[in-house]
Amino acid sequence: MRKTRIAALGIVAAVAVGAFFQLPASPFSRNGYPERPETETSTSQTRGGKAGSSKPSTSVDPGGTDSSVVPETPASNPAPGQGDPGITYPVRGTVSFTVLPGDPATIGRAGKLYTFQLAIEGGIKGVDHAAFASFVRETYGAPQGWASAGKYRFRQVGPGETADFRLMLVTPATRDTYCGGGFDQYTSCRIGDRVILNVARWARGVPNYGAGLTTYRQYMINHETGHRLGNAHELCTGAGQPAPVMQQQTLGLHGCTAYAWPYRNGQRYEGQLGKYDDPTPTN
Repeated sequence: MRKTRIAALGIVAAVAVGAFFQLPASPFSRNGYPERPETETSTSQTRGGKAGSSKPSTSVDPGGTDSSVVPETPASNPAPGQGDPGITYPVRGTVSFTVLPGDPATIGRAGKLYTFQLAIEGGIKGVDHAAFASFVRETYGAPQGWASAGKYRFRQVGPGETADFRLMLVTPATRDTYCGGGFDQYTSCRIGDRVILNVARWARGVPNYGAGLTTYRQYMINHETGHRLGNAHELCTGAGQPAPVMQQQTLGLHGCTAYAWPYRNGQRYEGQLGKYDDPTPTN
């Protein structure tokens, strides 16, 4: 009888161990990528509302002005004079993406070529897809942009084409799925070859930024792309000076003034490596 009980206990233990090793993997186990696959739901060039009222210095600002759309999230805590009520989104979108059509033009005159895709998550409304793509391309190619100094070139590729990175406009909860690190829903990030832009920041900016929404959007693109190019966080260069683009300007300027660009007066503009222990606000 004693041997029978020991054998039975051994069988139960073996089953328990087997079940443990068959548990689903962590959503961040694939080198920082979630297990849920992306689905390209459409390659339509435009969707949602018209271009918004904020005009960038280099292109049409991809906002939305459809007043018939009821916002799905409250426009709480926008920066003064900022906020795009034409853009609406749920806290969590579909986690499937529309990959935008490519553009054959190469941005920049010399340097390493990076191909990139642009993708917008399902559930985000009021973003003009063509204007969004143009805004990103022209931000890269601006006089003080990443392609301005002959070190980098960029070309947007379309669905099914190989890309060095994918720039994705995502909802706040999807941001947490991709970026990891626990609850956030506020910031953007770069993880692997994914450059993640949080639509909450794209639509609202941040409080006390001291510059318009167009400038903040240019900063978002340049900062997160800067991580993809191998750059780490930097500190403010001094009170009253422009903030380096790799400073976490979303969380605080620390005496610097808002600045969206990696170059200044034709020279790479950088601060000391490091980051501040700033709290992450709630959306």
